Amino acid sequence: MKIHKEGAPIILCAAALAIVLAVLSFWLLPTAAAWIVSVAAWIGVLFITSFFRSPSRPLLQDDGAVYSPADGTIVALEEVEEKEYFKDNRIVVSVFMSIWNVHINWFPVSGTVDYFRHHHGLFLVAWHPKSSEDNERTTTVVDMGGQKIMFRQIGGMVARRIVSYARVGHRVEQNSQCGFIKFGSRVDLFLPLDADIRVKLGDKVVGTQTLIARLKKQ
Repeated sequence: MKIHKEGAPIILCAAALAIVLAVLSFWLLPTAAAWIVSVAAWIGVLFITSFFRSPSRPLLQDDGAVYSPADGTIVALEEVEEKEYFKDNRIVVSVFMSIWNVHINWFPVSGTVDYFRHHHGLFLVAWHPKSSEDNERTTTVVDMGGQKIMFRQIGGMVARRIVSYARVGHRVEQNSQCGFIKFGSRVDLFLPLDADIRVKLGDKVVGTQTLIARLKKQ
């Protein structure tokens, strides 16, 4: 299992802190207590390292398909009014990433990045209905050459750092990495109303592997 590049500084800091805690523990505490503190510190390092794992997966590409942009659980699937870019009604499919999930995000379709914006905001729990509009987030629109797909990376109460690799005007490939949300949160997909949705509420999805929807040809 590889470790994602976004995790290296954090893992190194956590390991350094674990070493300091271990040294201080054996200096200041009884031996038994020092071992407990040291083991707990290194378990914490392993736990943080797991956040930044980067699995190897088959590269699936299909022009008419929308694949999951994240690992997690489908927590919302409904028609909503999209106010930022399309300014019309769309089907939103929300994938919630728990602390146990891989936290990499992927482009759900291929095309050209037509729009990107980073929004500063709150840090409500990611499943809160208003988090899509009020939380720290990024919005990315990919022009597939006939229709456009929008997705949002959304921060949460724990996730305080969103990384996006999207650049306006750049060509992106389906299921290539589009970013990282450090320590979890959620990704929302905004799809046309006539999209053929292939998931339901509560489904567990795997980024780059789970088919979220099929798009009608334009």
